[in-house]
Amino acid sequence: MKKPKSIAVFNERDFPVGLARMTVFQGTGVDPEEAKSKPIIAIANSQTDINTGHMHLKTLAERVKEGVHAAGGLPFEFNVPAPCDILAMGNEGMRYVLAQRDLIADMVEVHVRSMNYDGLVLIASCDKIVPGMIMAAARLDMPAIILTGGPGTFQIRFRPGADAGVHHSGYEDLADKMATATCASCGSCELMGTANTLQSLAEAMGMTLPGTANIPAYHSERLLAARRTGKRIVELVEGEVDSRRILTRKAVENALMVDLAIGGSTNSTLHLPAIAAELGLDLPLSAFNDFNRRIPTLTRISPSGPHGITELYMAGGIPAVMKRLAGDLHLDALTVDGRTVGEIIEQAVVLDEAVIPDRSRAYYPEGATVVLYGNLAPDGAVVKQSAVAKDMRVFTGPARVFDSEADCLEAIREGTLNEGEVLVIRYEGPKGGPGMPEMLAATMGIDMAGFKRMALITDGRFSGATSGPCVGHVSPETHEGGPIAAVRDGDPITIDIPGRKLEVGLSDEEIRKRLEGFTPIQREIPDRYMRRYIKLVGSAAKGAILE
Repeated sequence: MKKPKSIAVFNERDFPVGLARMTVFQGTGVDPEEAKSKPIIAIANSQTDINTGHMHLKTLAERVKEGVHAAGGLPFEFNVPAPCDILAMGNEGMRYVLAQRDLIADMVEVHVRSMNYDGLVLIASCDKIVPGMIMAAARLDMPAIILTGGPGTFQIRFRPGADAGVHHSGYEDLADKMATATCASCGSCELMGTANTLQSLAEAMGMTLPGTANIPAYHSERLLAARRTGKRIVELVEGEVDSRRILTRKAVENALMVDLAIGGSTNSTLHLPAIAAELGLDLPLSAFNDFNRRIPTLTRISPSGPHGITELYMAGGIPAVMKRLAGDLHLDALTVDGRTVGEIIEQAVVLDEAVIPDRSRAYYPEGATVVLYGNLAPDGAVVKQSAVAKDMRVFTGPARVFDSEADCLEAIREGTLNEGEVLVIRYEGPKGGPGMPEMLAATMGIDMAGFKRMALITDGRFSGATSGPCVGHVSPETHEGGPIAAVRDGDPITIDIPGRKLEVGLSDEEIRKRLEGFTPIQREIPDRYMRRYIKLVGSAAKGAILE
């Protein structure tokens, strides 16, 4: 069998160091003679005990190993961190979550290069881990395949009479509302947040076996998919199918179109450009607007509607969604399955028209994610229009400015906010945050306080669970002296989603005048990693990648 990279480990001509390498292999309980003839497969696993999305991945890794052995390879597992956005929400930990995406990519890359593996299986479920692993696969350009951990289920599924879906808006009882956000099983949170968005996009890119991204984490089919994934990576090594044959511009654009159709997380505007950059491709924010005029939001998956990922899986999953988009997709894009996208979706079946409707009955006529431009965001800002009420898609109100999420939360608790205001939360971008934390605590506070006509803009980002007129990723960010730094209380701000505009009622001259001599606030941050991150991280408009 082929050993394109690990053959260097078994080179006996560099005695005595070659002999030393064999003694280490033997010490692991592996027969060196067997290892000389079989491909060595890395299993990069993000298993962790601290969150539901990754708590079950050890079991999946064992099934992957079974598949690798069955196909004639030798598997070796290693681990990377798996941060949980929810556990970090509203505290200092959130500043370190996005920063771990690039760190995970680095860890996978350097370990795989140092150990000369022949193939790579990447196992992950949640927000920053999946894109980090795809970024690593793009860098390494070797046979690679992704196994997603799958969605979990919310407690609402197990409450009698709770048949209004998984979104909290369908319930009046507080216990029911809480149950729509309480994880009842292993797997990623059962809504179209960043975790399930990126799992879905990994499949749309062709990096998972078809139909596997949305299999529930607790379902027996997830175990079967793990074993099949292990077998398939050995076949990819044998066929010399490197990752960049799969990860192409066509694959990235297919993922972007699926993202718009499923009402994906706005964090895709960070992760897809970052993946593209690893491939040497440019994917500007404007690409989302290029596609969202012609790709509808097909599904009503929470937070855009009542359905959960379980319904998406039961309706046919990502292949069924892509079948609806066949006229726009790059059908000749290759997948790790060995077939093209066109060949896969030809066999796909839509099993529930209510969940994955025909394009003529789409939930919303345009794609979910929209990029806004204007004098407040010259480089762009991002909003999920499918989760915004129709009467709030054009909104003007006076600014209420806060220089941190913590200050905004304090105002919410003290009851000093007013209906009709546009809350502006600054210094939460990649450099200013630092780490571009999510503002879910603020959006939850606004919702629970009962405000109906209030908007929020920030240079930070939002969870995929966020709904309402919440505009994030405002670029350039405050720390870099972007126009958002010039905004003062009372300045009129207009959010125009149909017009793709974000404007503050100030002249260019007034903005320049206010920014003269601007010096950003410097937050206290620990030494070492985050200080390095601030120096290297780029604009959110370009994926917040390390430059």
